[in-house]
Amino acid sequence: MWKIAAAVIILIRHGQTTTNAQNLLVGRSDPELTELGESQARALVPFLTNVKEVWSSPLSRARNTAALAMPHLEAKINHDFIEVDYGSLDGSPLSVVTPEEWKTFESDTTFALGGGESLASVDARVHAQLNALLEDETSLLHNPREHLAIVSHVSPIKSAVGWSLGADSSLAFRTQLHNGSMTQVFVRRRTPLLVHFNMLPEPR
Repeated sequence: MWKIAAAVIILIRHGQTTTNAQNLLVGRSDPELTELGESQARALVPFLTNVKEVWSSPLSRARNTAALAMPHLEAKINHDFIEVDYGSLDGSPLSVVTPEEWKTFESDTTFALGGGESLASVDARVHAQLNALLEDETSLLHNPREHLAIVSHVSPIKSAVGWSLGADSSLAFRTQLHNGSMTQVFVRRRTPLLVHFNMLPEPR
């Protein structure tokens, strides 16, 4: 049996934050990691030994996760991997969103909760970044031995998963992504492939 070398993108959701623990909508607000969140980040260390470069959302929960999970590397801030903006609803309990609003948000990717950002907008910025890497033959997406890690949030990671599957963010509501999880996308013969989703190491 023959093997095909594949390059890897490792998508990491930040560790738990104080607002995650309270079941609040967490978009562009900037809460700190909890002790559990820090443990979740440290648990990633042994799985990231082949990472050559790290990108991080500018929000502190992502930057701190990157620093704990890959202390030997300095993350490059990439604003295109920031969380979706929930506008006036950011920091509010999930219960403030009406069933009608959830239904619209789940079915219409152009709808923005709280006057913030739509999932179609998230797709546009995330897919543009990944397509640029795919088109650049010198990027880590074409290196099977040295990998790119991106520390981000639920919506951008699910958008990246959609990119790998040739879908849009409407699939977001058919998947669940936990704090401190890893999702892996391979690139083989210039084609992205979803290989692992929502993998969780034991917190340390």
